[in-house]
Amino acid sequence: MDIKCSVFIAASVDGFIAREDGDIEWLHSPEYECPALNGLSYEDFMSSIDALVMGRKTLDKVLSFPEWPYADKAVIVLSRLGVSLPEPLQGKVEVLAGEPADIVAQLAARGMKHLYIDGGQTVQAFLAAGLINELVITRIPVLLGRGIPLFGPLGTEQKLRLIDSAMSDNGFVQSRYQVL
Repeated sequence: MDIKCSVFIAASVDGFIAREDGDIEWLHSPEYECPALNGLSYEDFMSSIDALVMGRKTLDKVLSFPEWPYADKAVIVLSRLGVSLPEPLQGKVEVLAGEPADIVAQLAARGMKHLYIDGGQTVQAFLAAGLINELVITRIPVLLGRGIPLFGPLGTEQKLRLIDSAMSDNGFVQSRYQVL
């Protein structure tokens, strides 16, 4: 399969991507504002992908944002139970069910070359299935103490190779890994 699956995500230093209730407002603290972030920018990353693949819980979080953040990018939501989409997203968001390998195969058959895998459980499922090629993790300088972990039990050890690491003036540390 000639398709790349990447993760681009922020996490607290203790490894959480959200508070227990799914809150991510801690990512937007005023002390984190700085003129420029070093490393791979979100905009450059987004311009490299064909589609986002996320779980229903991540979609629910995104729907709470003031506006839809993905413009004209294809968005695939994974749900076995189906999802009711607001009218403006009809035709912009596709709901699929299946195992990660089946989802990737379907999207590769449509000519997609690079997928953005997002959301804790979705990232974990794609990692466990051996489908993630690259992880871009931005560590935010906070210890949340508890929350939704970026990584759960993966079942097997997975080796990584550091591609790049960058530090920004606001304390963010972005590390980019190839999954071996």
